[in-house]
Order: sequence, then C-alpha cells, then structure tokens
Amino acid sequence: MTMLSFSPNQWAVLALVLVLGWLLGLLSRSGGAKWRHLYEQERSDHQATIADRDARIAAANARIAELERTAPAIGAGTAGAIAAAARGGVDDLTRIHGIDRNEEVRLNEEGYARFRDIARMSDGDEATLEGRMGYEPGRIARENWRGQAAALAEGRAPEYRQA
Repeated sequence: MTMLSFSPNQWAVLALVLVLGWLLGLLSRSGGAKWRHLYEQERSDHQATIADRDARIAAANARIAELERTAPAIGAGTAGAIAAAARGGVDDLTRIHGIDRNEEVRLNEEGYARFRDIARMSDGDEATLEGRMGYEPGRIARENWRGQAAALAEGRAPEYRQA
C-alpha cells in the first residue's frame, strides 16, 4: 500500500479550502432564533387557518340547519327528492300501476313524493304533469293514478301493487 503524500502546495490549498469552508459556514449561519421565529410564525398561521376553517364549517352547518327548518317538505329537483327520501317523506310510488322506478324519481323531482300528492292532483295538474313527463294526454286518468294513490294513502288497495 502506498501512502498518500501531499506537496506543500496541496497542503496549503487544503488548508485554505478548510478555512474558507469554515468562514462560509459562519457567514451563512442564521442562528436558531431565526428558524425558531419562522416555526412560531408558521404554527400561528396554521392555527389561524384551522380556526377560520372551523368557523366556516360552523357557519355552513348553521345555514344547512336553517334551510332544513324553512324548506318545504318536498322541493323541486333531485336534491329535494333526495332530502325528502332521507327524511322519510316519500312513499313507494311504484306501488301505483303504471309507475316504474325511473318515473318515480322523475315524479319526486316534480314534487310528487307521497300518495296524497298524487291523489290531490286536479285535472289541470294531470295535464301539466303529463306534458312535463312526456306522456300522452290522458294517461294518468286512464291508469287511474289518483284513485290508486288515494286508496294506497288510506292503507288499502293491495291489488294495486305491481308484480
């Protein structure tokens, strides 16, 4: 094995590099106070962000509770139908002969979720609903939806169940 040997010039360069590295380290040293201050600032910013988020969530929950208190039993659109179903405010309209699951969803979206809603329709309401749903005129009367719904609302008429 050979030993490493340095010339005096190489020793001088090595010493100079070590001294320059030590000086550069001292100059770039920012101290613990700077990093501690940045950490504390970041932590307080994070806590403020969490507090803001919690306040916004509380405000949103309060708004949701307010809307639930003031909302009608059934609203228009799918959101109203889903909300009514979640509250148990819908009947199984597929028990009425002539209504399948897709039509039931569409009826819920139109605001008809209970048997009594269908039973209370007027002739004008029937015509409007047939137009909105794309049915041929007279289908609701021909299939006697109102009569079936009235019977089902009273808890009778098992013969109207679909097979």
